[in-house]
Amino acid sequence: MKEASQRPVIRRKDYQPYPWNLQQVALNFEIGDQLTTVSSVMHLSLVESGKGRADIVLDGQQLELVSIFLNENELDQQAYSCDANQLVIHNAPAVCTLRIQVRLRPQENTALEGLYSSGNFLLTQCEAEGFRKITYFPDRPDVMTRFEVRIQADQQRYPMLLSNGNAIDSGSTDDGRHWVVWEDPFRKPAYLFALVAGDLAFIEDEFITRSGRKVELRVYTEQRNIDKCDYAMQSLVRAMRWDEQRFDLEYDLDIYNIVATDNFNMGAMENKSLNIFNTKYVLARPETATDLDYQGVESVIGHEYFHNWTGNRVTCRDWFQLTLKEGLTVFRDQEFSSDMQSRAVKRIRDARDLRNRQFPEDAGSMSHPIRPDQYSEINNFYTMTVYQKGAAIIRMYHTLLGEEGFQKGMKLYFERHDGEAVTCDDFLAAMADANDTDLDFFGRWYSQSGTPEVTVDGSYDAQHKTFTLRLSQHTPATHDQAEKQLLLIPFAMGLLSQQGEQIPLQLEGEKLAVGNTRVLQLQQAEQEFVFQNVPAAPIPALLRDFSAPVKLHYDYSARQLGVLMQHDPDPYVRWQAAQQLAETAILENVRLHSQGLEMQLDPNLSKAFEALLQDQQTDPALLAEAMYLPAEDYLGEQMAVIDVDGIHAAREFTRRKLAEQLQDLFKARFQQLNTGQPYSNSAAAMAERSLKNVCLSFLAELEWGQQLALQQFSNCDNMSDSMAALAALVYVDSAHASEVLQQFEQRWTEDALVMDKWFALQAIKPGDGAVQRVEQLLQHQAFSMTNPNRVRSVVGAFAMSNPTGFHAASGAGYRWLADRVIELNRINPQIASRMAAAFNQIKRYDAGRQALMTRELKRIADVPELSGDVAEIVNSALGQS
Repeated sequence: MKEASQRPVIRRKDYQPYPWNLQQVALNFEIGDQLTTVSSVMHLSLVESGKGRADIVLDGQQLELVSIFLNENELDQQAYSCDANQLVIHNAPAVCTLRIQVRLRPQENTALEGLYSSGNFLLTQCEAEGFRKITYFPDRPDVMTRFEVRIQADQQRYPMLLSNGNAIDSGSTDDGRHWVVWEDPFRKPAYLFALVAGDLAFIEDEFITRSGRKVELRVYTEQRNIDKCDYAMQSLVRAMRWDEQRFDLEYDLDIYNIVATDNFNMGAMENKSLNIFNTKYVLARPETATDLDYQGVESVIGHEYFHNWTGNRVTCRDWFQLTLKEGLTVFRDQEFSSDMQSRAVKRIRDARDLRNRQFPEDAGSMSHPIRPDQYSEINNFYTMTVYQKGAAIIRMYHTLLGEEGFQKGMKLYFERHDGEAVTCDDFLAAMADANDTDLDFFGRWYSQSGTPEVTVDGSYDAQHKTFTLRLSQHTPATHDQAEKQLLLIPFAMGLLSQQGEQIPLQLEGEKLAVGNTRVLQLQQAEQEFVFQNVPAAPIPALLRDFSAPVKLHYDYSARQLGVLMQHDPDPYVRWQAAQQLAETAILENVRLHSQGLEMQLDPNLSKAFEALLQDQQTDPALLAEAMYLPAEDYLGEQMAVIDVDGIHAAREFTRRKLAEQLQDLFKARFQQLNTGQPYSNSAAAMAERSLKNVCLSFLAELEWGQQLALQQFSNCDNMSDSMAALAALVYVDSAHASEVLQQFEQRWTEDALVMDKWFALQAIKPGDGAVQRVEQLLQHQAFSMTNPNRVRSVVGAFAMSNPTGFHAASGAGYRWLADRVIELNRINPQIASRMAAAFNQIKRYDAGRQALMTRELKRIADVPELSGDVAEIVNSALGQS
């Protein structure tokens, strides 16, 4: 077995500025049936003006070089050198003009990076390093310039020709072709370049900025989908208004375009004024989109719009700083969604997502800080760590500084760096300077990987009426960092009486109590905090609002968790109390199952669910979140060695027993919420649907409850209720499952996004036959290995969301995934590497499964011409095996 080949390691400490200024670039695209010719004109000057001549190093991949002119002189082959990754112009004068012409074949580009075809139109994806597949260029984020773009194509086949900025000229030719010239007045790096050419329909609206400018808004998609774009447009208008009101940021151009495509490796891309989106995050109508889909559209529309300032106007100096724009913008989109929907539920979902998906990443073979120190393929670092943990660290700034202080920092950040490519250190400095505070200690979060663990215990002194809270922190070693530093951890907490009343918080030495929630700053290995005037032994409410991305250890009793669940004012603490009750009960049953003993339903958990079902005061969406049992992957994270089958058996036992014991309460709450009212996508209606459908999922464990699911499937008017009923029937392997799956398929076979749901539901179904089922799905006429959404709905869903199928003791799941990774490596290396990431947790499993995974990883490593994307993932996992 050979080690998989990959690109050389790139290190942050080796950063060097690009030696040339690029004042302006003009691009000309001649789009043909099979070939596209790209001509570029670059005006360059050496940064160090005293130097007479120097080499010009340009990035380029998979290009057919036609010609090079330097200051009007065509260069012969002795004047330049060219390999698979670079073009070097030797000994160029200090001020020069470089003209390069290349040819591309976008219709053959299945990697979906650079210029490629999606259906009947062409589009680009340039982040992170896709522009080098369009033309030779200094493809790095710190090289910013102004782009002028001329696009010429057949008018009938490509009536829409779009790029960044403003359309300044257009015309047609006698041979049926037409052209448009676009000019972007703002300097930008190449990764923000965009082009779209095709026959697209659009809806339009306008937005009047607070300064009175009119912005033309358009959402483009193929004609068959045009009736699903209204919600995306509404979300865009809300995002633009919110950014003005909350962050004092106004849009800066007179046009804003969004284009939706079925073939896209990511969720969306924030190219200046021309955002390109996966259709999943644009298309929505009640019959085809679930409530989560609607919320996803709103969130991602907002995210890409917010990048206009946090990413475009101020961008990254290098790709090590990726979290500078992504972590900050995720925080902003989380805040936007919180203000548009339920802040409590949004916070819980974000915390759950971080714990279920990012914490395992921290502990896996690809663990890295939010600002990595090195990488081989930057595409592999578009991770939960960079995005979601990065957002959690931005949120800690907000927690420490408050809203006013955070906004002061943001204002100074833009004043200092508008139009520049900067670093995470620049952001930290702006926050510190604007608030006249030292944040250097906090800055360690940028460079340290792993999930910190905070252990808490408390003691009450009845004589002195004091309560001492002891906090200690520890970050376990990770494969990339053996030694860990202490961190500054903002730790929000409160105290409740045994009856659930809040206790005012007065720290030792303070004259008066200060509120009912305090943010303690844990900076040492161990710290004590003594609270005065505590009338009786309290129950600590810890990590309110999930104030830091840490694992919490505190030995709560079941009674204490019950009090917190019913009475704490913080929604996260209430949710976490319910989750901890369920986690404790399920893991105890895992232990019993492993010993061959009979499993039992914990009466404390049953009592807690009874209270939730009878609660008529709390937001129904919050109750629904509390009743979702902890995910199998999260439960696995609590074990030294993950017991795949035991976790599944214990979780399913718990679900079934809760359904049996509380069936009357589940039914009553379901019927109360099953009003038959017409669909609404208001936050209140979504909340009621979420609780109703959680109740239905439990009731489907019972044969008579499956009839309720069947009735809902047959009579509902929206995709949320339809998918909830379908999932309930499929998951419990109902006798009706095959029938409803067939009905669903027949109805929605022409709708790609809905069919993705149909595929994914079957791919995640646990139990025997999972591998055979996903193999059959690959043979379905609607499946295509070249469509990333379809790959994610089958291959990704199986590998990431079906633990018992993927981790089958026979190794069949590992073999199946390895085959898919090898196949995808030839088609789309980015998607292949993301599928291969399912092996990242290899060291958490038993020796037998580790050996089986290692065998498949070695088989992937032996593939000739393995892409660098896949090689980096495979080598990292093998290093842990």
